[in-house]
Order: sequence, then C-alpha cells, then structure tokens
Amino acid sequence: MPSRLPAGGRRYVLRATLVFFVASFFAVQKTNFYPVILAGGSGTRFWPRSRRRRAKQVLALDGKHTMIQQTFARLAPLARRQRFWVITNRELQGEIARQLPQLQRAQIVAEPAARNTAPAIGLAAFLLRRLDPQAVLGMFPADHVIAGARRFRHTLARAIALAAAGPNLVVMGVPPSRPETGYGYIEAGERTGDAYRVRRFTEKPSRARAEKFLATGRYYWNSGMFVWSAETLAAALAQHLPRTANLLEEIAAAWGTRRFAAVFRRLYPRCENISVDYGVLEPRSAQGERGSRIYCLPADFGWSDLGSWAALHEHHAASDAARNVIEAAGCFTLDAAGNYIYSPKKFVAAVGIRDAVVVETEDALLVTTRAHAQEVGKVVKHLRATKLEKLL
Repeated sequence: MPSRLPAGGRRYVLRATLVFFVASFFAVQKTNFYPVILAGGSGTRFWPRSRRRRAKQVLALDGKHTMIQQTFARLAPLARRQRFWVITNRELQGEIARQLPQLQRAQIVAEPAARNTAPAIGLAAFLLRRLDPQAVLGMFPADHVIAGARRFRHTLARAIALAAAGPNLVVMGVPPSRPETGYGYIEAGERTGDAYRVRRFTEKPSRARAEKFLATGRYYWNSGMFVWSAETLAAALAQHLPRTANLLEEIAAAWGTRRFAAVFRRLYPRCENISVDYGVLEPRSAQGERGSRIYCLPADFGWSDLGSWAALHEHHAASDAARNVIEAAGCFTLDAAGNYIYSPKKFVAAVGIRDAVVVETEDALLVTTRAHAQEVGKVVKHLRATKLEKLL
C-alpha cells in the first residue's frame, strides 16, 4: 500500500484541490451555462403519495425540502437564477412556481402534452439557441438524490468545460455498485483526459447481461444528466429526429410573441414521444467510438434516482439496525425487519413482518413488498381504466 503523505504533502494536495475547484467554478461563471430541470411525469411508482398534482418531484422524500427544491439548490451556485428553466406539465406548474419563488413564471414551461425527454430538452435547446447562441445547457431530472453537492458541482464544472469546447455531448456516468436491471448502461471506450469516449448505450439489460457489464469494469450507469451546447443538441436532433426538430424550431420562433401559446399547444403534441437516450444518444454512438463526440464523465458522488418505494427504503435503511424505515406518529417493532412504512398521522406497530411496503394517505392504502415495488405503477393504470379519478 502507498505510504501516507506527510502533513506538508497533505496540505499541498488539499490546497491544489481547492485551487482547481475554484478555477473550475469561475470558468463555469464565464460560460453561458443554463440548467434545465426536467420535472414532468407523475411518479406512478410512488402512488399513493404521488398524484397528478403532487408528483414525486414536488414531494419531500429525502429531508425537509422537496426533490425539485434540492435540485435547484445544488445547481444554484453555478448559474444565475435568470438562466434556470424548468420543463414540466400543467398539473405541476403552479406547485413548482410556489416551491421555487426564485424563478419567474415564464421560466417554468408547461408541456401541453407529455412527449418524453427528447422533445422536452430539445425545446430548451432551440429556445436557448435563439436567445443566446453561446448557451451551454445541462439536463437534470428533478427527482434525483445526490450526496455531496460540492463534489457534484466540481464534476459538473468539468462537464460544462468539455461541452463548451466543441460539438461534444457529455453524460455523467455513475460507477455501478450492483447488477441493476432498472438503469441504462454506458460502455466507456478510449480515455481522453478525465473523460471517456462512449462506445454504446444499453437500456435496462437483463440480470445476466448486467452482471457481465459489472465484471468488465468498463460500464457506468446512465445518470440521466447530460451537458451540451444548445447548438450541438439542436444539430443532433435535426440529424436524428428531423420531424421533431422542425416542430421545435417553429415553436421556438414564436417565443415571446402573442401567438406562442397557440403554436406551442398545436405543434408540441405532434413531436415524437421518445427519450433523448433512444432518439439521439444511441444512434449517435452507433456512428463509432471515435466519431460520436459523446463523452462519459465519471461521477464520483453518491447518486440515486429513487425510482420506487424499494429504492427509497434502500436510501434510508442504513440508519436502522433492522433496516426498518418507519415514518409515523409513533412506532413499535417486534421481529420486524426490512420494512418501509409511511403513516405519518398514526401510531404504527409492526410485528413479525419482513420486507413489506405500507403507505397510507388520507384516501388510500398501499400494501406490497419491496420485491414488488416496481409494479405499483400498475395500480395507477387500473385506477385510470376504472375511472377512479379522485385517486389519481
């Protein structure tokens, strides 16, 4: 093992790290960086707490502040508040405006129809290209949990610099800790500086394939956080999704005019319903490793997308020896382990149960297991099919 640095050496390393971080921070301030927070969707796997008007991103699932408030706070040191954009839906627009009073209402754009991430981030790219030809934009889902905000900003500053340096698309890749089948994977190729050229993207592999990915040491989880210039993204959309790109360009041309709302409402639902991963990144990386200009920047900070009640349990379970996570007016446990229970207004007694998920709201009760937590979205499909609108 390497010997420990003497005190003077440790001070030098710390000082050098601080200087590098400060330099990166001021470099970002000189770029025209625009954070774009994607806050659409209804978070169906967090039913019954998550509803159309109270989706996951506006809930406080990890502390006192909501997910979108935490996302804004992480990014705020790197950009002026006037440069933030939020893409959401009509049901959440008002609540997000209430939770983020720092933003003007015009900065919170409500999609007239859900069309996945490619049209959402593409709209921001075409708008920003008109407003600021030098714009570098970052795409950040509103519902991620990140440990170590300072380290996150340090990594993001490097991603912004790489995206500003040319027609580069930069994705933050999370080192995988397990053969997770619910995430997308990035295969890293040739190393260039502290980033890797991307060989390919693979969405949600089988367990056996995920285990092979993990064993190679060449794969990263796709965090869903991307950085690119507005010009680069607009050009990529024009190449790979030309019909959607033409619609977005026409919508952007109407920005700031009286006819924008009507044009937006008429044209946006005609965009392809596709993710930026499938619509841009996969075909882009298929051009070949050296020609793709897609880079993976390893993200050495704690990350979780909290995709289900089971994921939320895992995020909080380490604080309890029996791995119970209980939010209640009071609780008693006996021979109970690995449970997630939410009933904030009642006393909860958990006796002889394991790996359960119990979530109570004023009008609904969910009872399942952690192993089946990914299937909670099917409850929402049933409620829609049976027109139980009051539970949606």
